[in-house]
Amino acid sequence: MKTIIKKKLIRRLKILEGQIRGLQKMIEKEEYCIDILYQSLAIKKALSGIEDLLLENHLSTHVIDQIKAGKELKSTKEILEIYKLSKRK
Repeated sequence: MKTIIKKKLIRRLKILEGQIRGLQKMIEKEEYCIDILYQSLAIKKALSGIEDLLLENHLSTHVIDQIKAGKELKSTKEILEIYKLSKRK
């Protein structure tokens, strides 16, 4: 993983950590449900951004290396598994 990508991910995870603590406090204080839901949706969006960055890194590094090494099937299988998992609700 490139150092710059790693730094971005760590930064985003720290922000996400704060958002989750904030969500917990909102629930403890029994704040308005809609406000809690907005915070929860913001957390989901932030987590999705982390996943997007990780996938972009994987495609631009590991997948290329796997294809060059003749492991196209492994690469394709991994991506399809992640895609299928992301579609489950």
